[in-house]
Amino acid sequence: MNKLLMPLLAVVLVTACNNEEKKQATLSELKPIEVKYPVTRKDSTVFDTYFGTKVADPYRWLENDTSAETATWVKTENEVTNAYLSLIPFREAIRKRYEALFNYEKYSAPFKEGKFTYYYKNSGLQNQSVVYREAGDGKEAEVFLDPNSFSKDGTTSLAGISFSKDGSMAAYNISEGGSDWQKLVVMNAVSKQLTGDTLEIKFSGASWKGNEGFYYSTYDKVKNGSRLSGVTESHKVYFHKVGTSQKEDKLIFGSDATPFRYVWVGVSEDQQWLFIYTANATYGNGLYIQNLSVPDAPIQPVITDMNNQYGVVYNDSTNFYIQTDKGAPTGKLVAVPVANPDTANWKTIIEAKPEVLTASSGGGYIFCSYLKDAITKVSQHDTSGKLVREIALPGPGTASGFYAKQEEKEMYFTFTSYVNPATIYKMDIASGKSEVYKESKVQFNPDEYESKQIFYTSKDGTKIPMIITHKKGIELNGRNPCLLYGYGGFSVSLTPWFSTSTIILLENGGIYAVPNLRGGGEYGEDWHNQGVKTKKQNVFDDFIAAASYLVDNNYTSRDLLAIEGGSNGGLLVGACITQQPGMCKVAFPAVGVMDMLRYHKFTAGAGWAYDYGTSEENKEMFEYLYKYSPVHNVKEAAYPATMVTTADHDDRVVPAHSFKFAAAMQASQKGANPVLIRIETKAGHGAGKSTQQTIDEQTDKWSFMFYNVGVLPDYD
Repeated sequence: MNKLLMPLLAVVLVTACNNEEKKQATLSELKPIEVKYPVTRKDSTVFDTYFGTKVADPYRWLENDTSAETATWVKTENEVTNAYLSLIPFREAIRKRYEALFNYEKYSAPFKEGKFTYYYKNSGLQNQSVVYREAGDGKEAEVFLDPNSFSKDGTTSLAGISFSKDGSMAAYNISEGGSDWQKLVVMNAVSKQLTGDTLEIKFSGASWKGNEGFYYSTYDKVKNGSRLSGVTESHKVYFHKVGTSQKEDKLIFGSDATPFRYVWVGVSEDQQWLFIYTANATYGNGLYIQNLSVPDAPIQPVITDMNNQYGVVYNDSTNFYIQTDKGAPTGKLVAVPVANPDTANWKTIIEAKPEVLTASSGGGYIFCSYLKDAITKVSQHDTSGKLVREIALPGPGTASGFYAKQEEKEMYFTFTSYVNPATIYKMDIASGKSEVYKESKVQFNPDEYESKQIFYTSKDGTKIPMIITHKKGIELNGRNPCLLYGYGGFSVSLTPWFSTSTIILLENGGIYAVPNLRGGGEYGEDWHNQGVKTKKQNVFDDFIAAASYLVDNNYTSRDLLAIEGGSNGGLLVGACITQQPGMCKVAFPAVGVMDMLRYHKFTAGAGWAYDYGTSEENKEMFEYLYKYSPVHNVKEAAYPATMVTTADHDDRVVPAHSFKFAAAMQASQKGANPVLIRIETKAGHGAGKSTQQTIDEQTDKWSFMFYNVGVLPDYD
């Protein structure tokens, strides 16, 4: 059972004790040591003027990721953070426990390519999962591709792989240090021999046309800075012929006239159609098609206005089956005649429901996955839209997968929840019957824990769902450590998902709470739009109200509450603690968008304007952003114990956001709580981290939280 400790003054160990002294240290022996932050230079000459308002930007120099001064600042900040974390006496005990929890075999759902069945497997503590394959001839599985061989430290990851229709060729993405700029490497999948083709791409994979080559998209250039911080422009579609250089690739679609447009591409399973999607923002897209069976066929526009979402789920000789939210904020499925795809000929075959739809296909059927208050429900339909059956799931939670090639007879799906480790099921498509294929071997007993969904009231009266997870029989006395996690943006839905890391909290009597904030996609586009642009404050209010609910109902107290969010969720945490510094004891703003006046000036940030608006759009939008932008709203106050996290290879939300926010927070902190920044090296926005990086990161997170809320984890 946890032992609540006397509140400790969080400190930075400037003169570090040696390792033996650290081992012998106990909480009672620790004495407060003054926090000494690095002195971050302020440049009083840097200003921007927006609609007559002069805005200072004293830490603008931290945006220069290639300067020696920034490198020195990063090094010094990490030294301070590492020294602080090294002082926590139970840090190594947490690491040891998390390594034990993480050390179990992990599998992906299998997928078929040609004569082989492929799957990902991690033996336990491998830095990257290995791709295996089986030929179905009774022989043991063989290693197909081992990303652990890509780099000595495991920080280069496999970011995707695609196969030609017959499975004889493959192209795989390599991400170095988590960067969105990736290498695309071509290989003969039968012999496993590389062809020598290596391409440079961003936000794309390969979509094969036969075995001769593939379509992909990438950016032509970077303006106003380095690959990490500069603006990316001119996303275009190319065709690469195997055996040639990337310089020879044929431009298929896109031009410099649309510099901030995203473009991605896919070839239909029957190899007859090329689908090209375009988008100016993270919501809404256009759709173009090309008949690949007709030489030099023109690229035909189907949707060009980009005011709604459109995605081709499946096609046969008669129809394209497209999911859209046009006139249906939760989504519907339409049949579009191949012969004449004009919108006037579209026919709705699966009407919109109150629940949010995600459609997929397999074995000649359509599968509709619905979100009911963030819980998955799945139904199977024929191509006329007729219901075949409801798919039986193991219980309330998240089921994902439900995709297979059209000739296949079975498919795989994964089921999980906050208290159910991910289990892979194999389903017979004809009967809908499923059976367990792979069970998780993680050291966790779901019977000892429970998740329940409640609805609380936000500031404006809106009811917000939240799932709260903890040990069964826990006493609601306000004395339980609690982590509140949120996102609230870009129509992203937070659904129940098991995390090995969260066991550390739960088994120590903690509570894990996840609200489905406005701005997300849990209730469709209407829910999303209630949290965009000049309605963004709704998201922050929803999160603040969630914290109040947990405190008011004695799940926890302000002194035992931590809040966390990443990316757009990092903005959420940053905005909440600058608006209400006393809302929690600990804050984890991770890879956050913190400078809302300049976010669109870095990498692909301009594409986020649908959700955020921009400071240059109009005076009203500038004033709204300026009012909540975390970097611009730090003031002298007693802030929570805060550990800002970012990574040196994050070229999506560039680390300058976190650098500037941490510098401002350190200069303004008036309380005893520490404000630290943890800057991961050889890592990006989140995906592709090595197992060692993940263990280190989660160890530091829980150590920082427990120490600052005064809870001693029950580990020897």
